[in-house]
Amino acid sequence: YFFAIRDPNGFRPLHMGVIQRSKQDAKENPDGAQPMYCFASETCAFDLIGAKLIREVEPGEVICISLDSVGSPQDFKSYRLPRKYGVSPCIFEYVYFARADSQIFGSYVDDVRYRSGMQLAREAPVPKGDRVVVVPVPTSANAAALGYARECQKLGFKCTYDLGLVRNNYVGRTFITPGQADRALKVRRKFGVSKRVVEGAIVVLVDDSIVRGTTSMRLVGLLMDHGAKEVHFRSASPPVKNPCYFGMDFPDPKELIANKCEDTKAISAKIGTKSLAYLSWEGLKQAVMDTKPSSKTWCGACFTGNYPVPIPKGKEKIEDW
Repeated sequence: YFFAIRDPNGFRPLHMGVIQRSKQDAKENPDGAQPMYCFASETCAFDLIGAKLIREVEPGEVICISLDSVGSPQDFKSYRLPRKYGVSPCIFEYVYFARADSQIFGSYVDDVRYRSGMQLAREAPVPKGDRVVVVPVPTSANAAALGYARECQKLGFKCTYDLGLVRNNYVGRTFITPGQADRALKVRRKFGVSKRVVEGAIVVLVDDSIVRGTTSMRLVGLLMDHGAKEVHFRSASPPVKNPCYFGMDFPDPKELIANKCEDTKAISAKIGTKSLAYLSWEGLKQAVMDTKPSSKTWCGACFTGNYPVPIPKGKEKIEDW
């Protein structure tokens, strides 16, 4: 037997797909002609192997697949684990972790991020100026920045959207890199700047989130060094203030810039921007719900501190449990 299990709260996504064997395969290998079931957290994995999405594995669902004597799948059955604290998928999956071309929790990641940018524009549009350019932090903020720029233009603000930062694809993600010195080095190696875009411009830098502030600070410095007139920062998610106990290795709360600074103005001064604005928690939820996802309730404890499952007192990280 083969088992696929999703946690009862549905914190993490899980999907079921199938690879149908061709008639030629069935003719050449009759014993291996049955369809092959596959599972992945993100649907982009199915695209890579030519599998078809069947459905989302529901929170607390256990799928049991029976195999024949040669290991080929025969049939599957579904069971349910008891649910004690309701359903609460992780909204940060949409913000940062999932790939843009994936479908998770019933919605496409790219669609949620685009709408997050639109909502951010309504809450904190671009500043007024002669040459205002909206620049995404590639690549997780690309869709949010595009939605932000287009919505600002719709609202009557003058701005353009352009790729002012060039990403080195051979450097990994920085906020999960241990050690401040290592993170700073990775940021310097990770991004280059297009002088054509930023020189003499009022740059509105859009990123998916601000965690420690290391990346944000370095990027602002890079843009100013390459001739930006001003740099304003817009975050397509609320301030990250709390650790995650449900599968993500978030930093110690003391390392989070939202906890180290008194308010948004102080964070803006710390990272070196002329202004800073975050998407509100209600705005982020609205952007998600506009895509008609499979869930109506979400875990956003990293933003709000409201954990959907009781946390043992005095526990800083999930490793301590």
